[in-house]
Amino acid sequence: MANFNKVLLMGNLTRDPELRHSTGGSGTAICKFGLAVNRQWRSASGESQEETCFCDIVVFGRQAETCNEYLSKGRPVFVEGRLSFSSWEDRESGQRRSKLEIVAERVQFLGGRSEGGGGGGGGGFERRQQGGFDRGAQQQPQQPQEQQQQRAPAAAPRGTAAPAASGGGGGIDFDDIPF
Repeated sequence: MANFNKVLLMGNLTRDPELRHSTGGSGTAICKFGLAVNRQWRSASGESQEETCFCDIVVFGRQAETCNEYLSKGRPVFVEGRLSFSSWEDRESGQRRSKLEIVAERVQFLGGRSEGGGGGGGGGFERRQQGGFDRGAQQQPQQPQEQQQQRAPAAAPRGTAAPAASGGGGGIDFDDIPF
């Protein structure tokens, strides 16, 4: 029988992220934070109902360091990951304990950089950033070709200066662009 373990969640952080490093030779970064995911629906009687699910999220590696640096309580995020079940014996009581958490494979920050909570929007998925199809996006009106050429001069080969825009000063050195 085939198995499938995939989780997609969107919600707000319930606490500031906690960063630790694993013991051992690698010292891998491990970031943990809580996520509140809300669900709203109407009951059979027509009343508006709401419930909140609280999830524990674990992120590893470089992405863990980034989450610790840029996330804070209340920030909206989109998490893509998998379920992980842990069980252990409690040191104090000797009882068997267990926990189900989400191991994040990808964390997408939502909202603005200084946004403290609520809302959403902001930073879309990679497909949208790469010019992929998005049904929700509004079509931009086509501009005359002359205006498009004024805005985006032809790209020069990497490491060379691009032609200066009309009325501009020096060219652009593509090695200076940080991305």
